[in-house]
Amino acid sequence: MPVYSMTGFATVQGGHQAQTAGNPLIGLEIRSVNSRFLDLSLRLPDELRAAEPALRERLTGRVRRGKVDLRAWVEGRNEQTVRTPAPAELQRLLAAQEQVQAWLPGARALSVAEILQLLARQVPAQTGLTESLLALIDPLLD
Repeated sequence: MPVYSMTGFATVQGGHQAQTAGNPLIGLEIRSVNSRFLDLSLRLPDELRAAEPALRERLTGRVRRGKVDLRAWVEGRNEQTVRTPAPAELQRLLAAQEQVQAWLPGARALSVAEILQLLARQVPAQTGLTESLLALIDPLLD
């Protein structure tokens, strides 16, 4: 359905039928207000960062002007599961920490929580989760 107004709001959620850690639910929220030029603002979780160029391209193909904010989120991720870090990953973090402390002697050491948080950010790029999430975005954006 064509939309002719520059002011609007829409929200949609979708995904696989069974919402599990392997089949998450994605939500999109789009808000737009009148503006002389096209101003896109995207707020995406880490899992969907790879989709930003495609989302921008799709939006610029459909919207000519206005201030457009797109927010996306992923539900159903199994955030309770803590991945056991590989020794090589821990060694890289330790080397980086030692280099920082050599330059900044007053810098404090990383905590266990900070290490797990840093390593958790790398998980989507290492698994097929990102690709499955990207495949769910197109129908939602339409």
